[in-house]
Amino acid sequence: MKVPFVDLKVQYESMRDEIVNAILSVVEDTAFVGGKYVKVFEEEFAAYCNRKYAVGVGSGTSALQLALIALGIGRGDEVITAAHTFIATTEAITHTGAEVKLVDIDPESYTIDPGKIEAAITKRTKAIIPVHLYGQAADMDPILEIAARYGLKVLEDAAQAHGAEYKGKKVGSLGDAAAFSFYPAKNLGAYGDAGIVVTDDREVADKIRLYSNHGRRSANDHAVEGFNERLDGIQASILSAKLKRLNQWNERRREAAARYDELLEDLPVTTPREMPYAKHVYHLYVVRIGRKVHIQWLSR
Repeated sequence: MKVPFVDLKVQYESMRDEIVNAILSVVEDTAFVGGKYVKVFEEEFAAYCNRKYAVGVGSGTSALQLALIALGIGRGDEVITAAHTFIATTEAITHTGAEVKLVDIDPESYTIDPGKIEAAITKRTKAIIPVHLYGQAADMDPILEIAARYGLKVLEDAAQAHGAEYKGKKVGSLGDAAAFSFYPAKNLGAYGDAGIVVTDDREVADKIRLYSNHGRRSANDHAVEGFNERLDGIQASILSAKLKRLNQWNERRREAAARYDELLEDLPVTTPREMPYAKHVYHLYVVRIGRKVHIQWLSR
């Protein structure tokens, strides 16, 4: 039996009518770029993350980069992040002109080791990006304490952790801002590239909205040279339909992970550990065998 790494058709078949209706609504309203469907999803996702503001953008990578720009990070600055992450985390830093400072991970959680952050801080350090990897939250309390002591911004990389929790709080609600990816294979996935930034800081939200839309304040009034990184209406409408099922899907992932734990218990592998402070949503179920990492996708 060959099990595919991911089969998005299964999810689509389970909610075909909702997806088709979501797409048709946008087409019939010709609300392709911006518009009411984007606004509705931004409001829904902000509420889901217990945040005041959300700004939809073109991808999770652009969410990270635009959030850094809005937080005032630029050339000559340093940003600390986890050494074990996808390249989008570091390329977002580099593209602002800042320098990446890597810190090793905790071997049990696979997220950044808070005990190693302080040694990496210099006079140029301006921010920390903790990565909520594989669906598990980083240990945020000590990270936030360090950031407060040194006057650093904290940008959560929540690209793999939609609905995950830290001490009962949703990831995305903990730092100065948080970036999410809606790549199709994510726990909450679009039908193409899409992303979002959530924050309680209106100025940060306004800057992201400005920079993501060519720096445009009105039709022919451009305050800055920005980017073309807007969330489109079709993706927003699809994400609104899927968001209603996210908690249910996450619980099914947790059930599947518990079953994997049982089946692999007597084998010479290291299975994922859900940390005491975390509610893991298992975007990936990662098994360590010696020094190699193997990834098993969990079906929705």
